Order: sequence, then structure tokens, then C-alpha cells
Amino acid sequence: MVDAVGDKGMTMPDAGLTPFTDGPARLIDMDGLRRLVDVLRDRGYTIIAPTVRDGAVMLAEIDAADALPHGVRAETEAGTYRLRHGHDDAVFAHCAGPQSVKDFLHPSRARLWSADRTGDGAVTTTGPDRPAKRLAFLGVHPCDVAALAVLDRVLAGPEHPDPVYTARRDGTFLITAECTEPSATCFCTSMGTGPAATRGFDLALTEVLDGGHRFLARGGSPAGAEVLAELPSRPARPADASAAATAVAAADAAITRRMPAESLPDLIRAGRESPHWDDVASRCLACGNCTLVCPTCFCTTTEDVTDLTGEHAERWRVWDSCFSLDFSYMHGGPVRVSTQSRYRQWISHKLGTWHEQFGTSGCVGCGRCIAWCPAGIDITREAAELAAPRAGNEPA
Repeated sequence: MVDAVGDKGMTMPDAGLTPFTDGPARLIDMDGLRRLVDVLRDRGYTIIAPTVRDGAVMLAEIDAADALPHGVRAETEAGTYRLRHGHDDAVFAHCAGPQSVKDFLHPSRARLWSADRTGDGAVTTTGPDRPAKRLAFLGVHPCDVAALAVLDRVLAGPEHPDPVYTARRDGTFLITAECTEPSATCFCTSMGTGPAATRGFDLALTEVLDGGHRFLARGGSPAGAEVLAELPSRPARPADASAAATAVAAADAAITRRMPAESLPDLIRAGRESPHWDDVASRCLACGNCTLVCPTCFCTTTEDVTDLTGEHAERWRVWDSCFSLDFSYMHGGPVRVSTQSRYRQWISHKLGTWHEQFGTSGCVGCGRCIAWCPAGIDITREAAELAAPRAGNEPA
């Protein structure tokens, strides 16, 4: 989790184990949501929020709440994602799209340093570029709030903080929208990451559509409470709180995908030599889509570039994937040559050894890897297949 400090919003991890609360919930309407965008902009934030682009819900910079995806839903299944327009004006009723906050805080390309040779032969160097913008994320679902906490543990830990991530992460303002319409690929209930928002945010919104379009708003940090106080709002009545709780409970009940109930690290460890890995490999394309859309995958490689004169050089960090043949390259060749070994590495780390490294799972149950896999491989089904022999059943 993360602590909160004044107007800066969320900062680095990790001591805050008790959620911050500041009085009873408030109720805002669409005018209040529009004002929220204005308040954040007046405070110097660049606002990143869901929008519709290229047939998907994508995260982008917005200047007004009207840019949000009104009346849009996302239908997903294994290997399938498509948008449809509903009959209401819901703003946050869509499930997770192919992007997450990772795209902005741990970008796909980042310059680590540059070096220039001066006229007298000396070399001057500069470090990573400092971000010019302070970011506020609006409408992030609870599973992605949990993913951000995972990235904080990995990339902002006290032993080896990543300067690119920490510079972008420091001072972010996080507004979560509790999930009220999960998709068929969601399984956050198995991972304990949703659909309700419990901590890790500055503001939490719960969209309620029965009896009028409104949002139940709760402060999650001192900075969030300050922003909420600037919005046109009224105290939430018990009926409003009940309607919001009912909407979240309905979302919880609608999530049918599940991870096996047993310990996933133990399951992965026991299934290391399972013949099921060959079955997965026969379907996997090793394209790396699952790692690209995953909100917690963080692996990278580096690229060095120089100009034609040899007087200027740069080192860039770029996303990599454990599905890449070069990812495990050592002198003499790659360690993981087969698709089977690469898929096993991914799921074993995600569900198993991540616990040993970072004290938590690397999966938050967002379902992106299922929806955006061109082969329709389902991580929950693969885990269940590994569990089947242990339960005395034959794999399906």
C-alpha cells in the first residue's frame, strides 16, 4: 500500500496498512464530476482517464469529464474484446481495457542516461528525464489500484528504487471507480482485489444509476479529502449508501471465473513437471500479449544508441517479455528455448515465486491476459488444470 502526504497525493510505499477515512461519504452528480476534473487541473495535475479510441477503452489525457466513455460497456471472453453502447449514461461501467497506469508510470520506453563528448575530450552525462507533469488518474478500477501497489513493492521498494518509476509515481493522485459491471474475464474476487475499493486511493467513487445518475464519493487520503471538499456535494443518505453497496455486491456475485482455492505457490511448485505445460505450449503463440497488457509485468531490457559522429550516446530502457527468446539469453544461447518453458516461467513467477520475492501475488485478477490472448488461453483454466490431478481428477 501507499501513504498519502498533503496536496501531493499518493507517494511511495509501504507502511500504511489502515485505510484513511475522513468523515461520512458524500454524493456528487455529473456536475460534481465535471468540477472534479476542473479542480484537479487547477491544482496542476495532468488528468489521465478512460476514453474510447480504436474500438477500445484507452487511457488518455483529458481536459473535461465529457471526454469520458459515457454509456460504453466492454464485452470480453477468452481472446475477445468488443465495445457496445448501453441504454444509460454510465461513465465507469466498462471493464479494464488493454492499458493500465503501468503505461504511464513504467513506460514502454524511457531514457536512462545520455552522454556527450565536449570539445576538450571530456564526457558529460545526464540521468533520466524528470517528468514535467504531475499525474492524476481518474476512474481506475480497484484491481488496478491493487496492481499499482504491487508495482510500488517491486519498483519503489527501499532497497532498489527505480528512478524512472519513482519520479513519475511521486505525487500522483488516484481516483478509483468501484467496479459495478465486471466482464466475463474478471476474477478479482479470487485475488482479493475487488470489486470494492478498500485502500490505496485518494478518492473512491461508486457510480449509482437507479433513481438518478450520481456518485458516492469517499476520501482515501488527506489530499483526497481536500479535493472532495471543493466539489459541489451533499451528505450521502442511507439509501444512497445502500444503493452503492448493492451495485458493488451485484458485481461481486456476477464474477464467475475463479482461481483454484488452494495455495497457488504450492500448486505451481507441485505442478512443475506436469505434462499439461506441453498442452499449453501447443496453443501459445509466445507473442507476449499477456505481459504487455498485464498491469504488473515489469520486465525490461536496454538499448544503446549513438549518433553518426560518435559524440553522443544514449541508453534506453524498453519493455521486454519472458516470452521473448532473447529474454533468457546467456553466453552461448537462450536458457528457455521452448514455448513450454517460457509459458511455465511466466505463470510460475506470476502466481508462485512472486510471493517469495515481494510478499504478494503478481496477479490481480483483471482478466486482461485472457481477453487479449489471440489464442484464448485462460490463466484460471490453466491453473485449474494443474490442480485437477491433485484433486484426483483427470485433466479436462
